Amino acid sequence: MYDFKYYLFNSWLFPLNKIKLLILNKFGIEIEIGNFFKPKVAVIYIWKLVMGFNSWIGENVWIDNLVQVNNGNNVCISRGAMLLTGNHNYKKSSFDLITGEIILEDGVWIGAKAIVCPGVKCGSHSILTVGSVATKDLEPYGIYQGNPAVLVRNREIIE
Repeated sequence: MYDFKYYLFNSWLFPLNKIKLLILNKFGIEIEIGNFFKPKVAVIYIWKLVMGFNSWIGENVWIDNLVQVNNGNNVCISRGAMLLTGNHNYKKSSFDLITGEIILEDGVWIGAKAIVCPGVKCGSHSILTVGSVATKDLEPYGIYQGNPAVLVRNREIIE
């Protein structure tokens, strides 16, 4: 399975997005045709990635989905961002693995080189700015910045 994943997502051999999505759908993976995957995307377990419509995953994105990652509609995950569903319990000598699902609701934008930590829910139309780290849930329409990310203002959408 690793070779398949490597050649499909983490390679320039499949530059055509539509081919990638058709192959994934043939394997029963819940990724809609209206989505766009740039080359060099790393997805650990493609069957644990659920995507809505019209979403974008940029180059060099790392989705470490040990458990499910749910993306809504119109989600943008920018270049070099990381979605991490696992961490370790540093308080135990056994260094146990801790996992938590990530939810990106409709209209979420994860900025370039930003990190979403395990168990975080990014509320509808929230933004995590470039290089920021989300360690806690992001409220809908909030713009978050820093490490750890804090609310800096509310997002206003002009139609």
